[in-house]
Amino acid sequence: MIKVDKIRKLFKKTLVLHDISFEITSGDFVAIMGPSGSGKSTLLYSISGMDSISSGSVLFEGINISEMQEDEISRFRLSKMGIVFQNPHMLRNLSIFDNIILPGLVAKKESPDNIRKRAAELMKRMDIHEIVDRDINEVSGGQLQRASICRAMINNPEILFLDEPTGALNSSATDQVLKILEDLNDEGITIMTVTHDPRVAARAKKVLYIRDGQIAASKEFVEGADRLKELDRWLNELLLGGDKFVLNE
Repeated sequence: MIKVDKIRKLFKKTLVLHDISFEITSGDFVAIMGPSGSGKSTLLYSISGMDSISSGSVLFEGINISEMQEDEISRFRLSKMGIVFQNPHMLRNLSIFDNIILPGLVAKKESPDNIRKRAAELMKRMDIHEIVDRDINEVSGGQLQRASICRAMINNPEILFLDEPTGALNSSATDQVLKILEDLNDEGITIMTVTHDPRVAARAKKVLYIRDGQIAASKEFVEGADRLKELDRWLNELLLGGDKFVLNE
């Protein structure tokens, strides 16, 4: 689905991403981990077209989105991708429901009636149908994050990009969001998430560890393995090994 080839990102003469290459296949669930300031979020923004790259290429189903103009990539992202942030970006003058349907109305892929019907179905599935008419300051953090997932799913995206989706949530809300993401992935939605939380990364099929703007190591989980225990052991080995990382373990 996505091929990232030797991308670099310069910010004020500082190399934030350095010759990063990897692929995401349809149905993948990829988690990006690494120390603070390692370039995790910058990588996600660069791959999704929310940020420009200095060199290299990002191919989405063979289309080089890194060469698109800003308005072109915005339309492409609206149609093909869903984005979820740690702190949901919602309009304060709209209800939860209206925030969810807004990207659908802008994209015009379906009729307004179908968009509203889909939004209602998504909210019911996420167990937030009771907050349909509430303002964004009248709901809990977990409810707001589930509403953000509804909004990201409103245009039937092929991939969900998530930046620390559970970073501001308590344990109960985190578990709810993780179950939703796992179910969506089981249904074929491709997911890429940036996270510092091993509980989130353990739900993924593949983990990329970023250090100093480079992929220092990667880990694929074996089906049926105790992913949290395996991930914990792997991360500890990375930390103890200093700069001696093993690629594609």
